[in-house]
Parts: sequence; structure tokens; C-alpha cells
Amino acid sequence: MFCYYWNKKQTKGSFFTKPNLKILVGQGSCGLAAGAGKVFAALESEITRQSLVADLAVCGCVGTCALEPMVEIFGSQQNQRFTLVKVDEKDARDIIKALKSGVTTALERLSASEEDCNVLEAQTRIVLENCGRINPEDIAESGGYRALRKALSQTPERIIKEIKRSGLAGRGGAGFPTWFKWNAARQAPGKNGKKYMICNADEGDPGAFMDRAVLEGDPHRLIEGMLIAAYAIGAETAVVYVRAEYPLAIKRLTLAIDQAEKAGFLGENILDSAFSCAMTIKAGAGAFVCGEETALIESLEGNRGMPRLKPPFPAARGYWNQPTNINNVETLANVPWIILNGGEAFAKMGTENSKGTKVFALTGKINRGGLVETPMGLTLADIIYKIGGGVREGGKLKAVQMGGPSGGCIPASLLGTRVDYKELSATGAIMGSGGMVIMDESVCMVEMARFFLEFTAGESCGKCVHCRIGTTRLLEMLTDIIEGHGKPGDIERLESLCLQIKEGALCGLGQTAPNPVISTLRYFRREYEEHINGGKCAAKSCKALLHYTVDETKCRGCTLCAKKCPSDAISGAVKSAHKIDKEKCVKCGACKDVCRFDAILVD
Repeated sequence: MFCYYWNKKQTKGSFFTKPNLKILVGQGSCGLAAGAGKVFAALESEITRQSLVADLAVCGCVGTCALEPMVEIFGSQQNQRFTLVKVDEKDARDIIKALKSGVTTALERLSASEEDCNVLEAQTRIVLENCGRINPEDIAESGGYRALRKALSQTPERIIKEIKRSGLAGRGGAGFPTWFKWNAARQAPGKNGKKYMICNADEGDPGAFMDRAVLEGDPHRLIEGMLIAAYAIGAETAVVYVRAEYPLAIKRLTLAIDQAEKAGFLGENILDSAFSCAMTIKAGAGAFVCGEETALIESLEGNRGMPRLKPPFPAARGYWNQPTNINNVETLANVPWIILNGGEAFAKMGTENSKGTKVFALTGKINRGGLVETPMGLTLADIIYKIGGGVREGGKLKAVQMGGPSGGCIPASLLGTRVDYKELSATGAIMGSGGMVIMDESVCMVEMARFFLEFTAGESCGKCVHCRIGTTRLLEMLTDIIEGHGKPGDIERLESLCLQIKEGALCGLGQTAPNPVISTLRYFRREYEEHINGGKCAAKSCKALLHYTVDETKCRGCTLCAKKCPSDAISGAVKSAHKIDKEKCVKCGACKDVCRFDAILVD
């Protein structure tokens, strides 16, 4: 089992054999934000004070971010692993006391529930295999670079063939065959044989943090995957382009590179072979468009991040006009597993069109948000309900946003859709990097489309007119609609403009920017019509379209609403039904919040 919860029938000394006791404190960004740093310091102090013999170390995020700070405890015997959740620094004394005495009943209140553990049990973890299980700052726990050792005993051509057999496709969103990109870079001659291997860690989708989790929790896995890729294409220089907004990821990756160099896994004649490779880190400035590979290359070269015309493709002329291969973090993190276990083992997971597993970031109106890794081919319903625990607060699912700003909204009626590149594309959404936003009936789909257009319009590099001007005009039209200024014909104008942008934009950002509008028009057209023709928002989300009135049969004249109204729009005598002046009402909702008799109506 991956996760254990405290057994209420346990007895003194029945679970841990000292002195081989290991304690890990989750210190990914999410854990630190929840107070894991203080928990670690408190545990360290108590271990010394109570003279407990134990190894205390940090680990990355296991994926269940809502349960942080988490503490993992490992005994000396196989499968002795137990999980404590939502730990506070004040709990440190009780934890160490329980471990020292062997009487752990006092820790039941901190135990991960069986349901929480089942979330992890239901997953198939390859990319996230070690995240939350090892100390990312200790190369001794990296697995010894066994996959690299095996790869260097084979020819580059055989490595590429193994990747082809696996069916591994790019996890950055496009789903392009990884072997094909490697092979193209391998065959490209280049000037003086110079080639480059680049990792795209510029994770920019709102709510997505898959790459960050790997960099923070298992950086050596990425380094090993990059080295194997570099060996396969013939590159002696590798660069990780990572967001500057990921300081912890950069810190741990920098440490890991330094450790790998000292251990002989990076540098000249790696593991006494003829293969040499140096690795550096470039911190990006946070431009979303730099997730596009040619814009990333421009940024690496010191220029403004703007896409290039293709062809030529990076495999022929990329970084410094030399053959270059670019893969994202998740793609490369799969490589060591494939080399060790074989391409066929990887291909057995997933579907005919989509092999292996995929990491998703579950966010929005879902009970168990965080990272999950599942085989391709599961349905959206399986992921949302069996793993994610369903919609928060018993709400009704309305739609799932897949693929981030470049993706689309899939309605609840299509929850049977399998997580497969082909099936998702047929819905109008895309796999993307793995963001999955769950939306209930309280979400307005017009506002959701506007939210993503605001992001893409702001992130446009401005190089091409269709993206620079087109996304701005889409945003203006959507803003008018949710503010009650929609006009007849707006829907048709939106559809026409979306198609023009998709056909004329230079890069993937512009070409996919209209997707949220297109998909919401496809499945939720009625909401657009209600906004424009009826002046109503069914989700009661668009403030400008709301109308506040008082139900005189329920109003008791307590005057609370009148006292809270910031615009003096409510009037009425004590113990008499009140009224709202629509001209003065600013639609803040304060009256509804304080009314104890459910007398304020919103439509």
C-alpha cells in the first residue's frame, strides 16, 4: 500500500522497530505555505529533547495539498509507513512521545483517513512515483541513476526505438510523439555537431503545478531523463528553462545538479563513457507565451520571448540555430521508468491513442484538490468522483475545464469521455498540460470564458495582429455581455472572430486562445442568449445582471438589511416590510448576507 492510516487497535511497540525510524515532513511549496517549516523545526527540537533515535528529513508534495502539513513516518520493517495530516507545530511533542514509547493511540486524531489514503491507492504513479516519498535534497535517495547506466550501455538509436515502442507523447499539451522529435534532432547534422537538449519547465497554466511538484519533490528524476534524451540525440549541453516564480524548485534543482556533477552523472565522460553533458538552469521572467518552444528559445538567447515562424523547426534550427530538442518536465520524468521497465510495459497502460499515465491538477469546486496521476483512458467521471471525491459541498457538476486557457469546457453530459488525446479533442477541449478545473452550477460559463480570455489577451506577445488585437476584441465583447451591454448579433460576431483568430494567429497561444469561447458557445449557448436577450445570469454570478428585491411575506422589518446597505437603497419602518430602490442598489449582496428570514430575493 502507498499510504497507511492509524489502526485504532494498535498496541504498544507493535508498529515501529527502533532505531531505524525515519520521519519525513512534506516541504513542497504547498506544505511550506501551510506551516511545514515550523512543524519541521518543532519535530527537530523534540527529537533532541526526548532523545529519540530517528532520521528527520524533508520531502516533496505527495499531491494531496489540502492535507498539508503532512508527516510521513517509516518503520524499519517493510510496509511500515504511516501518514499524519494537517499537523501543527504544537503536535510535535505528542508525535515524538508516541514514537518513543510505541503507544500511538494519541495520534489517531492526526491520522490520514481511509478515504484520503484511497485517493492515493487509486492512482498509478510513474512521474510522481517518488514525490512525497524521498528526500529531494539527498542524491542517495535518487535511485542511483540506474536508468542512465542502462541507457549508456545501449546505442542512441536503440534508446529512441524504445521510446517509440512506449508510445510516449509530449505531456506539455500537443501530444506529439516524443521519439519523432528525438529522432529528428538525432539526424540533424548541425554546425560542428553541436546540439542542445532543453527542458521546458515554464509551467504557466492557471492552477497547474505538475512540473513544480516534480522539480521540488524528485529533481534527480528530471536530470536523469534529460541526460538520457541528450545522449539519444547527441547533445552535450542541456538547459532547464524554469519559471522564476518557482524559487524552491530552482533551489532544489540547482542542488541536485551540483550533487549529480560531484557524483559523476554530469560533466565529462559520464560514468566512464564517451558521453559528456553539462546542465544549466535559466529562470524565465514569467511570460506565458514562452511555453511555446520557439518563444522559449528566443528568451534563452536573451531576446524578448516571441515565437518564430515554422519551419524550420527547432530539431533542425533551434537554440543558436543548432539542432535542438525540447520536452517538458512530465515528458522527461517518464523516460527513466521506460528505460528501466521497457517501452512495452509503458504502452500497456492507457489507450490505443494515448499511452502511459497522465498527471492532473484538480482544482475548483472539488472535494479533494491536488495532483493525481492516472492511466490514460479513465473517464472524467472516474477522476472527478472516484479520485477527486466529487463536487464540493454536494454541489451539482456543471462543466470541466480542460487544457487551461487554451482548452475548452466539457459539460457534465459528457463525463463519460475518456482521458485520451483523441476523445478530448472531439469535445472541443484538449489534454493540455493537465489542468482540470471543476465547476458547479454557481459558475457562469460566459464569465468563465471571459476569465480565460483576460489571461490570454494579457499574455499575448503582440507579434501578430490576430492574437494581439483579436483576443482584445473578444475580451471586450465578453465583458460587455456580462456587464449587461450585450447586443443582438454578438454571438455571431464572437463565432466569426474566433475562427479568424484560430486561422491567422502565428503560434499555439493565439490559435488556441478562442477555445474557451468556442466550447462554451457550443455547449452553453443558452447562457449567452439569456445574458444578451434576457438580461439574466442563470448562475447569479454576473453582478450587473442581478436584481435584488424584498419578499414582503417574509420580511419582518428587523432593519438589519437597511443598516448594512452601503448605498442607503433600503427603506422601511421597523416591523414593516422593507423595499429596495433599484436605482440606488449597488448589488453588493450585503442585505442578503445579513437577512435572517430569507427575505432578500436575487434574480
